[in-house]
Amino acid sequence: MIELYTWNTSNGRKISIALEEMELPYKVHPINIYEGEQFSDAFTKVTPNNKIPAIRDSETGLTIFESGAILFYLAEKSGRFLATDPATRWATIQWLMWQMGGFGPILGQTAHFMHYNAGASDYSAERFSKEAQRLYSVLDGQLSDREYIVGEYSIADMAVWPWTSRFEHQKIDLDAYPNVREWYLRIAERPAVLKGYAVPGTAERPAIPR
Repeated sequence: MIELYTWNTSNGRKISIALEEMELPYKVHPINIYEGEQFSDAFTKVTPNNKIPAIRDSETGLTIFESGAILFYLAEKSGRFLATDPATRWATIQWLMWQMGGFGPILGQTAHFMHYNAGASDYSAERFSKEAQRLYSVLDGQLSDREYIVGEYSIADMAVWPWTSRFEHQKIDLDAYPNVREWYLRIAERPAVLKGYAVPGTAERPAIPR
């Protein structure tokens, strides 16, 4: 049994989607980050960084934090969605790192200055919006000749897709990135993705571009 500590954010949804796709049994522990529950003594014992998501594997006794590390762990535990052949395996790893180091952080800042705090800083809004558009162009190019980021559906898709699902908050028009749009809609139809997206116990569904 995997104990999942999470909330309904893009990073949190990576892990609940992965658990559903990998068909691993798990128990959800909601951590309401808006009420500061991530700073509780109990959660600090799970992760010293006080960030969701985190997992505890009752089978191995291991506790893992950082969403990228968790995805690696779950892929190796299940034997799914991380190829064994070196070329595809390392392609998956590099695109996961691309999401962790660039796509996620930049889109988070873009939503912050374009949606949640619109008008707070024109400079910041322009800076992050331009970089977000550049990163979407990079992803669009990668998807120009393949259905999924590394060809086969993988943890790279599970990492990138939940951030793309917030395109409205980022003021991104997916029609400007047709390959991303098709990829996004393809994944949005997967039953495991829809189920994982609703964790922990929300009725929210991913946005569908008009």
